[in-house]
Amino acid sequence: MNYIELDLKVDPEFSEILMAELGEAGFESFVETDEGLLAYIQEGDFDAQAIHDLTAKYLDLTTIAATWKSLERRNWNEEWEKSYEPIEVGDQVRVRATFHEPDPSFTYDLLIQPKMSFGTGHHETTWLVMNEQLSLPHERLSIMDVGCGTGILTILAHKLGASHLLGFDIDEWAVENTRENFAMNGLPADSEVFQGTIQDVPEEKIFGGVLANINRNILLAEIPTYVKHLEPGGWLVTSGFYETDQADIEKCAAENGLKKLRSNTRNQWATVVFEKIK
Repeated sequence: MNYIELDLKVDPEFSEILMAELGEAGFESFVETDEGLLAYIQEGDFDAQAIHDLTAKYLDLTTIAATWKSLERRNWNEEWEKSYEPIEVGDQVRVRATFHEPDPSFTYDLLIQPKMSFGTGHHETTWLVMNEQLSLPHERLSIMDVGCGTGILTILAHKLGASHLLGFDIDEWAVENTRENFAMNGLPADSEVFQGTIQDVPEEKIFGGVLANINRNILLAEIPTYVKHLEPGGWLVTSGFYETDQADIEKCAAENGLKKLRSNTRNQWATVVFEKIK
């Protein structure tokens, strides 16, 4: 599957709001540039008319121009590698590519091969979830990562002491990349990753923690299922939605036997941590 690279020439002060708009339109990753913004979306999800409408919407506010091109898988990898920089979560977690030198001042050194953008840590919600993981119990717990992307959240769970790890994603590239990243980070051989959805997880599998960095609609549809896979007292981290959607997520969680522990926001994105009532 190819990707479309959208190149927006626009005043950088508009980059953040345009990322939010494009995220709603299905774009999965963003790279800010001196001239504006690069955004990436799977070719089958690209809607040229939506881009025309978006640029027209902001034309009265700023100079804006959009061009796009199809990226072959190889070129996508090259583009992403060129723009990839290490991500730091506080002074504890550093996510880096194989071509970056390690920094021993960080407690947790996570290695990824940045073949795609999903969950590399650049997106606000990935950062938010990793930040929450640092204060959640992981030791000897089974952890499930819903929509694992590059597997970065699962890898951090391993480094925090989780005993068994399961990740899955609907994207073939994500699953391939996760397996590669698992190997680079020394995850146990019994760590599982597969292409599919929560419906493919056997009913009898129960977890002490669930990581779900997806989007509002999928969370609202699947939270009841996550709860079924969560042991009493287990935790659920939800993210992938805007602050404006937080109330809906919390309402759905409460209706399904979850208690809110805390929440956090970053640049209009939100994360909420819940506990399954015992």
